[in-house]
Amino acid sequence: MIIKDQTVVFLFPGQGAQYRGMALDFLEKSDEVKRLFALAAEIIGRDMQALIKESDDETLKRTDVSQPAITLANLAAAAYLVEQGVRPAGCAGFSLGEYAALAMAGVISVEDCFRLVKARGAAMQAAADRIKAESGAAAPGMAAVIGLAPERVEALIAEWKTMGLSGLYAANINSPRQTVVAGTAAALKEGETRFKEAGARRVLRLPVAGPFHSPLIADAAEQFGPVLESVQFNDPAIPIYSNVTGRRVSSGVEAKQLAFRQITEPLRWVEEEGAVAAQEGIEGVLETGPGKVLQGLWKDSGSTLPCFTAGTVQEIDA
Repeated sequence: MIIKDQTVVFLFPGQGAQYRGMALDFLEKSDEVKRLFALAAEIIGRDMQALIKESDDETLKRTDVSQPAITLANLAAAAYLVEQGVRPAGCAGFSLGEYAALAMAGVISVEDCFRLVKARGAAMQAAADRIKAESGAAAPGMAAVIGLAPERVEALIAEWKTMGLSGLYAANINSPRQTVVAGTAAALKEGETRFKEAGARRVLRLPVAGPFHSPLIADAAEQFGPVLESVQFNDPAIPIYSNVTGRRVSSGVEAKQLAFRQITEPLRWVEEEGAVAAQEGIEGVLETGPGKVLQGLWKDSGSTLPCFTAGTVQEIDA
């Protein structure tokens, strides 16, 4: 497939996609990417090139580190694509990736994008640190339920709640075959047994810092709220899609409301993929940023539209 201008939607990855050295190849090729790195360093208060080049995996996994770093990598990939003559017809982002999408769609400025992910990462890391301190070894977290339809997972959680099992939430509706749940340590342990009894093939605990996209980190939303409120949100210049609703965002006002809700509400990626695929004139989607997670989820969606990775110079040039 030859990618043509304004016939593809940019999909921006979120946390977990990071790796040491990501986006540095763009830095060598593009003056615009150099400007992005300098701007990010000024706003984040760290040498982002050194951070990405020299940090070990554990450091890059920290929420307050990975959120600015991945956002920079996402925007660098998008900038290089635009320089190669490929502008998006629409944008969507997976969790954190939604902030790069908001910037690309003109809803927020790039400067405000970096300010927001810096504050969001700090608030979510603080929530994770609090949870760890309060819970010790039995900390809340997240687990992937594989082999059950998302609707079945959500129905089971609702049923079990009426029977007294609290603290378990559907967090990421990733694909027709995979749902990530968030919960307390006790709820995750009990949920693993019950999901397997209900027909799940596997239930895998994820190496994440906290129970994200659930009410268990409501304090992060409270901390982030005033920073979010201070930022101007414009109406989208191109279509952009929401994690919270799975649908196209209609206005800047709605986009700001959804950005706040996204911290504690489920990420409905399956519905969002469907809305993207239905956009008129779209011939494919590009995973614009590090990794290949979204490409795998797109294949699981059943869409006939192709998804290409576009996280390195080599991938884009190919």
